[in-house]
Amino acid sequence: MDVDRLAGAEREVGADRGAVLPPLLRVWVGLVAALAALVAVVLGVLYSGRGDPGAVDAWLWSTADGVPPPWRTVALATDFLGEPVGAAMLVVALVAGCLLLRRPRAAVLVVAGAGLTVATTRLLKHLVGRTIHGDENLSYPSGHTAFLTALALAVALLATGRLGLGRAAGTSLVLVAALVAGAAMGWAQVVLGAHYPTDVLGGWCTALVVVPATAWLVDRIADEGRWQHR
Repeated sequence: MDVDRLAGAEREVGADRGAVLPPLLRVWVGLVAALAALVAVVLGVLYSGRGDPGAVDAWLWSTADGVPPPWRTVALATDFLGEPVGAAMLVVALVAGCLLLRRPRAAVLVVAGAGLTVATTRLLKHLVGRTIHGDENLSYPSGHTAFLTALALAVALLATGRLGLGRAAGTSLVLVAALVAGAAMGWAQVVLGAHYPTDVLGGWCTALVVVPATAWLVDRIADEGRWQHR
């Protein structure tokens, strides 16, 4: 019994080392993910099969219409980060940074988290069937917003673990990073007319669900593999 208890404690200590989802954040990040999942599902049901903006969408679109040229250039540059070439550049740069910091789990999270998030948005688009600018342009949720939010979450989780931040500081950093990235890309998508505002919110929520789940899975697989090879 004592041997089993000692082994379990050792395994738990090992799981804390290099974890991409720090143990102190698991409960709070899990609660945020659950709330985000609820919001994404509710929005998906509300706008399923529709091809028009809701009341909130129409109001926000009216306030964002006519953005001056300098800001439109910023929006186009931000949008580029979600396009294949820009996205690939971001992922490669972040993976290289993770490897230089000797954080292979974080590198895996960047690739897997972003990839699974984008794949989930594509699946949801076909399930929800909301369109914009024509019946062939599926819009809910926003893949661009989800992608950049996913990368921001991965970086924030890496920073939290590397800096040894506590529960409050770590959770705040993760949420602020997700909010800034999601707001930046979401703003670009709305002012460019590529997405409804509620599409942006759905994409943001999708990343908040998928990335923590992926981080937990990466830790689980890595810890189990390390333990079995001892």
